[in-house]
Amino acid sequence: MTAAAPEGSTGTTPGEAPGEAPGEAPGEAPGVAPALDTLLAELAEGERRWAATSLADRGALLTRVHATVSAEAENWVRVASRIKLLPDDSPLVGEEWLSGPYALLTSLDALARTLRAIASGHGPLDGAKFGRAPGGRVTVPVLPLTVRDRLLMNGFSAEVWMPPRVDADTVRRRAGLGALHPERTTGIGLVLGAGNITSIAPLDVLYELVAHNRVVVLKLNPVMGDLEPVYRRALAPLVDHGVLRIVTGGGDVGGRLAHHPDVAHVHITGSLATHDVVAFGPGEEGRARKAAGTPLLGKPMTSELGGVSPVIVVPGTWSAADLRYQAEHIATQRLHNSGHNCIASQVVVVSGDWPQREAFLGHLRDALRTAPARPAWYPGSADRLADAARSHPGAEWQGPEGSRLLIEFGGDDSAAEVGTTEYFAPVLGVLTLPGAGAEFLDRAVEHANRDLFGTLGANIVIDPVTSKRLGGALDRAVAELRYGTVAVNAWTALGFLTATAPWGAFPGHTVADAQSGVGVVHNALLIDAPERTVVRGPFRPFPRSVVGGEPALFPKPPWFVTARSAALTGRRLTRLAQRPSWARMPAVFAAAFRA
Repeated sequence: MTAAAPEGSTGTTPGEAPGEAPGEAPGEAPGVAPALDTLLAELAEGERRWAATSLADRGALLTRVHATVSAEAENWVRVASRIKLLPDDSPLVGEEWLSGPYALLTSLDALARTLRAIASGHGPLDGAKFGRAPGGRVTVPVLPLTVRDRLLMNGFSAEVWMPPRVDADTVRRRAGLGALHPERTTGIGLVLGAGNITSIAPLDVLYELVAHNRVVVLKLNPVMGDLEPVYRRALAPLVDHGVLRIVTGGGDVGGRLAHHPDVAHVHITGSLATHDVVAFGPGEEGRARKAAGTPLLGKPMTSELGGVSPVIVVPGTWSAADLRYQAEHIATQRLHNSGHNCIASQVVVVSGDWPQREAFLGHLRDALRTAPARPAWYPGSADRLADAARSHPGAEWQGPEGSRLLIEFGGDDSAAEVGTTEYFAPVLGVLTLPGAGAEFLDRAVEHANRDLFGTLGANIVIDPVTSKRLGGALDRAVAELRYGTVAVNAWTALGFLTATAPWGAFPGHTVADAQSGVGVVHNALLIDAPERTVVRGPFRPFPRSVVGGEPALFPKPPWFVTARSAALTGRRLTRLAQRPSWARMPAVFAAAFRA
């Protein structure tokens, strides 16, 4: 159902803010309210159907969705590339394969496996070998889990860290969430979809259905309006089963749905500003309600809201190749998707006592300058770049036609908005702090926790020799970082792409103080109340990884903005996810090693 013609985005957030609600919102198209009432009545019937759908049948339904997503993958990427102004022959199209249909296909597969396990009387974590982390934490391995994982992601790993003092038996027993009692449905959930990464909205739909037993009305962001027919075909089995409805439109539609009495829960991916409009209302009245802690929205709300993500560069003795590679790595973390990512790294933390600091920053400037040209396609990006330049005198314009901004600042520079404002544009800050080794790492962690906005993801880059020398200090630093995903020698976006890893802000936020959000998504093993995901990767790509003592056979990652074969690798990985086959593996490796 198309509830209303799309309105323009505000251009300031990755989500669009629903407007006045409830009641007839200004500018609301005639007939919107009755149409939405009808749609919600259909979902109420769908909820009854979902309660009666066994776990085995739910798993089979997800398998059918896997088939329809597979059939739509090519068109999905074509439309997404058009939205993002990417030429069909650009290697950057690989981003759309990996963060679009590939991410959804792997999640469907993982969730279906979990449902089949529970249906057969097993738990999703049966057989898992738990570990330990600082602070008495239990850890759960989530990557690699299969032989295919070990081959495709050789050298990378991910584990879930549980909160302190939660024992392994409790973790194992509670895994399964809503799938443990599928008959206990929890009403209709509204998903306010993201406007940047094309798999986010359908992934959020899946989590509502499986983890929370909620049927879903998905409200698309206007920026993604052209994907509506693609989503409709890709998710057709869910629509036909009566458990999903998809609507388009502007803030009036989102606002009316959020405040509709038949909607039990709201989930949003966007910015804190958008979240607060939904929760507290717009304008001065909304800000007053937030200050008083009295939300206008009288129902539960979860969210993923982004923030200012750091990458902490621990000083060591690096080769020229190491300096170039890690500069490209960090440039990727900022420039992927033209910088329009909630998880984009925005502040690089380096040591002023590192003898290689200037050499590294020289390579970082080169990486920003020479990375492939691309349009800043998300509405308002140019304005945000200009705002960042005005707020930071001395900022350096980098890249084609000055399309990227580099800002250097010190730890005592409280006026540096680059540390407190998520620009959602190609803006990268460089923060210099004193110290070396564990002293520097501890200082960087303290600054990130205290002074940078948000808690979604943090990255650490450290060479193997320095890592070994620091010993347990590195794990203690990871434990101290108050972020939902922490990546060591990897980008936290790999946590987003790992279907079995929970994705969300560090726990403890509330609607009144949401920061980077409340709750998690993805989490295909349905782990209850995780604290964080920890991702690890090799410091160097193959073959330098092996020469340097790391048993990792992974080449330059296909998500690097400088990977020449990214589009081919993304396409072939998606084909492998569509129909897993050992015969398709060599083609993936052949493409990946051409990066």
